[in-house]
Amino acid sequence: MRRLLALTLVVSAAVLSGCAPTRGADKAHIVVTTNILGDVVQMMVGDDAEVMTLMKPNADPHSFEISAQQAARMSQADLIVANGLGLEEGLEQHLSRVTKAGGKVFAAGDHLTPLPYSSGDAAGTPDPHFWTDPARMIDVVNALEGMLSGVHGINPSALAERVAGYRDSLEHLDRDMGESFAAIPSARRALVTNHHVFGYLADRFAFRVIGAVIPGGTTLAAPSAADLNALAEAIKQAGVPAIFAESSQPDRLVQVLAREAGVAVDVVALYTESLSEPGEAAETYLAMMRTNTDRIATALTKETTHQRGTP
Repeated sequence: MRRLLALTLVVSAAVLSGCAPTRGADKAHIVVTTNILGDVVQMMVGDDAEVMTLMKPNADPHSFEISAQQAARMSQADLIVANGLGLEEGLEQHLSRVTKAGGKVFAAGDHLTPLPYSSGDAAGTPDPHFWTDPARMIDVVNALEGMLSGVHGINPSALAERVAGYRDSLEHLDRDMGESFAAIPSARRALVTNHHVFGYLADRFAFRVIGAVIPGGTTLAAPSAADLNALAEAIKQAGVPAIFAESSQPDRLVQVLAREAGVAVDVVALYTESLSEPGEAAETYLAMMRTNTDRIATALTKETTHQRGTP
């Protein structure tokens, strides 16, 4: 009995002194919706905060769901970082709930001028896929630094140092992408993807977006036979040598389109909306962008049998 009483007194003293063994009590708690932004936030805050990323590797940001425990963590977070612009379709109710309750939510899309979708069912609405342009990601990082500097537990000077280093990496990425794409003849700078995801990359690096298999900004839509026929005809006219498919999505429709087009086109997998598992080709945002750049440049400069005149 005396031993039990002594243990109780020790635990009570620890609680009163603020030393209770709670998880990460001395750190800021940040919840991030997508894994792309999760990686960026982690690079910015380092060990100053615990970062919980809701979206798993190779998931679809338009449709992934969260557990009740994750929803509770959103309510308790010091800051929530979201993409915004309608990307996280399955999380809108949770984000709205936290905002109404007075929680801090940083929506990346609020800190840049979004491009509108140019075609498909979503034409005229904001395109949320800004991360395909590293220059716009720098704009987001700059705005997010200001928000993070006011979060309790994050050292502003250490934050500024980390952000400066990461900003240099993003600027280096932007230059390297520009140099790689400059080697692609202008006539070959044409993109066909599984859905509309490269509008910002096209705007930054002077590509033409010929079209998408799924005619909209979300993977939750579905193409009609008329959509596929129209896109097949556009591919023939543009002489597109490759079609780009999302690595985390089945490419059956893309393969069907390649056959429908009646030309020799390669189907190349890209990491467009999600990071990969650790150790794979897109384990970080920087790695994802470099992998996609290499694959796009290789595919669009490769000589095809169709272009050599072989049926």
